[in-house]
Amino acid sequence: MKLKLKNVFLAYFLVSIAGLLYALVQLGQPCDCLSPLRAAAEQLRQKDLRISQLQADLRRPPPVPAQPPEPEALPTIYVITPTYARLVQKAELVRLSQTLSLVPRVHWVLVEDAESPTPLVSGLLAASGLLFTHLAVLTPKAQRLREGEPGWVRPRGVEQRNKALDWLRGRGGAVGGEKDPPPPGTQGVVYFADDDNTYSRELFKEMRWTRGVSVWPVGLVGGLRFEGPQVQDGRVVGFHTAWEPTRPFPLDMAGFAVALPLLLAKPNAQFDATAPRGYLESSLLSHLVDPKDLEPRAANCTQVLVWHTRTEKPKMKQEEQLQRQGQGSDPAIEV
Repeated sequence: MKLKLKNVFLAYFLVSIAGLLYALVQLGQPCDCLSPLRAAAEQLRQKDLRISQLQADLRRPPPVPAQPPEPEALPTIYVITPTYARLVQKAELVRLSQTLSLVPRVHWVLVEDAESPTPLVSGLLAASGLLFTHLAVLTPKAQRLREGEPGWVRPRGVEQRNKALDWLRGRGGAVGGEKDPPPPGTQGVVYFADDDNTYSRELFKEMRWTRGVSVWPVGLVGGLRFEGPQVQDGRVVGFHTAWEPTRPFPLDMAGFAVALPLLLAKPNAQFDATAPRGYLESSLLSHLVDPKDLEPRAANCTQVLVWHTRTEKPKMKQEEQLQRQGQGSDPAIEV
């Protein structure tokens, strides 16, 4: 028994010595743990660098925003508006004038359907603060709406728009405001803005740099939520319309603008008073451009920035009753 214990002790001693010698040898070998340590150190260094960059950005002054062009450098927008006497005329002209007052570099060409300028319109223009030209031309009796006829039976504002085109071309005299037409070489845009529509001022930014004929959708027109060009790859490929889609230009009057040099280069381009219903816009545009060359605006014609609104005709039954009694509203108070 004693002999066996002695042998076990000896074996244990020899194994321990061998293990100790192995450990002493390993102390002199390179450690495999250096690679993970190096990777962790690199991550810390990158984080420190990113923090330093962010701190430098915070100390740096903000960039100077791009300055818009000075108003004098902008092409002038000639806004042509036909108007006629009615109870809501002043209300609608005031609304439009205040929209235009938000637009830089605009020239309002207001054309009355009258033999001569009326005090109401002359006074409104003088008080508007806008650069304006006041014109007047009476619609011939044969072209005027007859009693009880709906407004769509005959085109309206034809003589007035053509009078404005004549003035731009130096062929018509003004009755008030700026009487001289733009000199040759003037860069500008012509827009036909009826007095009963509603306009976003953003629309005028869209049309400002028109090169030929620019187009966009019009809301609440043609029995649709909106009507306007269909665009693919930045080009007009069709029109969203429900009425007479085969028209050359199925556009509303508020849905396009024309570069002034293009209009002046086409002296015979004007609106045709005998054009069939819905073809009035086409009668002008067909002289100016091909449909494929129209310039889509308003985010490729996906934004509506003008609406074909109409003021409800006021009901005057109580006024008429008071007038019959000799107690009507004071006619000296302008409405």
